[in-house]
Amino acid sequence: MRIVQLGQVDYQATWEEMKEFTRLRNAPNAAEVADVLWLCEHPEVFTQGLAGKEEHLFNPGGIPVVKTDRGGQVTFHGPGQVVAYPLLDLRRAGYFVKEYVYRIEEALIRTLLHFGVTGHRVPGAPGIYVSLLDPRGHARPTSHSNRAANGDLIPDFTGLGKIAALGIKVSRHCAYHGVALNVKMDLGPFAGINPCGYAQLQTIDLSTIGVSATWEDVSAILGQKLVAHLLA
Repeated sequence: MRIVQLGQVDYQATWEEMKEFTRLRNAPNAAEVADVLWLCEHPEVFTQGLAGKEEHLFNPGGIPVVKTDRGGQVTFHGPGQVVAYPLLDLRRAGYFVKEYVYRIEEALIRTLLHFGVTGHRVPGAPGIYVSLLDPRGHARPTSHSNRAANGDLIPDFTGLGKIAALGIKVSRHCAYHGVALNVKMDLGPFAGINPCGYAQLQTIDLSTIGVSATWEDVSAILGQKLVAHLLA
């Protein structure tokens, strides 16, 4: 998997390029196209997933809103956040979407560990979370997920802050969109949304929990971990 550092790029234009890349690799009689990982950051923008509900975006404050074809609800992108887009042929990789999400989350957890932070999964809520009281501790948080009467998981974020959001799209076995890891950014716009559709979910970045790391350092490590875990 080739890693391409894009720098700061417009979200809408990057999304269009992802779709075109995927369309061409899915075209009849197309030659086999190598997987690629794009690493970038975006100017301020809210993005809304396919199932996104308008009530989760209540104060955009003049920041553009883009409705996309990825899964999930609303999230925010801005400078100081590493955004990774693995453009991956899952059939060639040999696994399905559930494991793909697990592998991305594992790469995030390993990236955080490199910087001395312990990442946690929350059942029913894709992405990675850290303990607000002890982000460097290894004890699992006391929060847990419950089940509604219909069997759906109800995530419990007690004591946790979200540091990485995940949203993907798969078209004929080929994945695009990806993951965003907060490094050192203006977290204020997150107050204008229910992040990923959850009210009162706190969003944090590495800087907030005392990690002094550059965007470039985090981008490089995340790229390495994603390639290692997606192609293992």
